[in-house]
This record gives sequence, C-alpha cells and structure tokens, in this order.
Amino acid sequence: MDYLNQTPVASIIFLFTVVTSIYAFNDHNLYGKFMLHPYSVSRKYKLYTLITSGFIHADWMHLLFNMMTFYFFAFQLEAMIGSWQFGIIYFLSLILSDIPSVMKHKNDMWYNSLGASGAISGVLFSYILFQPFSSMMIFPLPIPIWAIIFGPLYLVYCVYASKQSRDSINHDAHFFGALAGMIITILIVPGVIPHFLNQLMFKIG
Repeated sequence: MDYLNQTPVASIIFLFTVVTSIYAFNDHNLYGKFMLHPYSVSRKYKLYTLITSGFIHADWMHLLFNMMTFYFFAFQLEAMIGSWQFGIIYFLSLILSDIPSVMKHKNDMWYNSLGASGAISGVLFSYILFQPFSSMMIFPLPIPIWAIIFGPLYLVYCVYASKQSRDSINHDAHFFGALAGMIITILIVPGVIPHFLNQLMFKIG
C-alpha cells in the first residue's frame, strides 16, 4: 500500500503490465490487438499500439527481466522527481522508442514488436542522471560497474546488436528509449544537469 501512496504511477504501470502480459499469454488474440505493427502505424492505423505494445511481453522471461529492471529503478525515480514527471518520461520514452522502428519497418508487413523495454530504458537512463555512481550490471561483465560507465556501454551494445540482427529483440527501441529518457528528463526536471555535474565533481574531487 505504501508503494501505491508514494509512487502511484509506477505502481499502476507495474501492476497493469504484469496483469495484461499474463492475460496475453493465455489469449493470443490480445497480441494481435496490442502489438506494434509498423506497417499499419505508418499508414495511420492502430496508432494506439505505440502505447499498448508496452503492456504485453513475449514470454515469462521477457516479462520477468523487464519488471525486475522496472522495480529496481522506476519506483526510486518517481520518488525523486514526482509522479507526473515520471509518467511523462515513461510514456514519451515508450512512444519515441517505437517511432524509429515504425520508420525502419514501415514496408515490412510481417514485422511486429512488443514489450516495455523502450520505456524502461528511458527510466533507467533518467535514473542515471540522478545516480551516476550507483552500481549496475551489463551482460556479459560478471561484476557491477558505475551507472555512468554502464550507460555508454549499453548504448554501444544496442547499436552493435541492432546491426547484427541475430535475435528477435528490438535493440533500436532500447537505444532510442534510453536517449528519449535522458532528453525528456533534462527538459522537464529543473536542475538535473547541475546535479549530474555536481555528482561528477564530488567523485573526482
């Protein structure tokens, strides 16, 4: 109950995403309705899937990984910056992370995308602006590293993985969601850049 009172937006997103994803596991018709279909969106159909695609996941592992990341960072971020600010960062990151995929795959009838990864990348990189020296882990490194180092490595990996195209993961959404999260945070949260620089100067000094 404390989560709902102190961080209502993150709590509602978390619960709705989990419930909707689990429901979709047992109702495949929901995938057809909720998944991002760039071919349709580029032709101004199913525009709502720019948002709904973030509330369904491919399988339990996909859901678990995203919700663990969300749990560790989203609630802390909302508590730091406020509920409406968090909501704007989350949903704009979700939408903006999908737009490059729509442009890239606008003529691919069979391409679909789903999951909250773009929005969660936005949350993660917004969090890094406030806590650049918190510990994070990036595969395949076996040890935690500072967030300020994790961020660039994550972006480089996203670019590399996108060019390789060896899996079904939408790495473009991760990359552009991360950039969107940082930019939106800088635009709507006063003083975030001085705070970030002070953190750096304090650590260096």
